[in-house]
Amino acid sequence: QVQLVESGGGLVQAGDSLRLSCAASGRTFTNNAMGWFRQAPGKDREFVAALGWSGGSTEYADSVQGRFTISRDNAKNTMYLQMNSLKPEDTGVYYCAARRVPRIERRQSNYAYWGPGTQVTVSP
Repeated sequence: QVQLVESGGGLVQAGDSLRLSCAASGRTFTNNAMGWFRQAPGKDREFVAALGWSGGSTEYADSVQGRFTISRDNAKNTMYLQMNSLKPEDTGVYYCAARRVPRIERRQSNYAYWGPGTQVTVSP
């Protein structure tokens, strides 16, 4: 059974940093594009960042460009999201997801596997 599990969320103050992890089990995702999405209270889930199978290709939402860094360690079957200079508007549940193919993608509907999410709360 394929599982993605996020960790690393928490309550921080504006300007702080957090690193989220997404551990995959049940199969390897070395040949799959992966991504991070988030859902703020009362809002739809939105794209945050994505990377291709090798980690060489990355894309970011404009709102996090320059502050967040997505990466992966295929040897550990784990993906990361380093979040710096956090803002209250970054608050939400963060989800990791994986595609069935290597190509990078922003649309949620193109992701086949999802984790349960981890809460990130940024206080002013």
